[in-house]
Amino acid sequence: MTAVRDNKAQSRFELDVEGSTAFANYRATPQAVVITHTETPAALRGRGIGSELVKGALELIRAEGRKVIAGCSFVADYLRDHPENRDIMA
Repeated sequence: MTAVRDNKAQSRFELDVEGSTAFANYRATPQAVVITHTETPAALRGRGIGSELVKGALELIRAEGRKVIAGCSFVADYLRDHPENRDIMA
């Protein structure tokens, strides 16, 4: 697995795994990043890839000094289950 990257041209975070790409679409505001949709290819589901994607996206958002808004249920569930990220929740 490679590191999560911010594909600013497509407004999405990406994680390459075994020749496929999991991604999280977002909309950026001056203060926050709204993650609107996450998708993991079917062949990769059930292996924690989506969680790794969100974890990496949150690290990138934190490094930029921004906040995150969960615009999809997967990210909302991740944030609920990982209270250590409350510092960047908008």
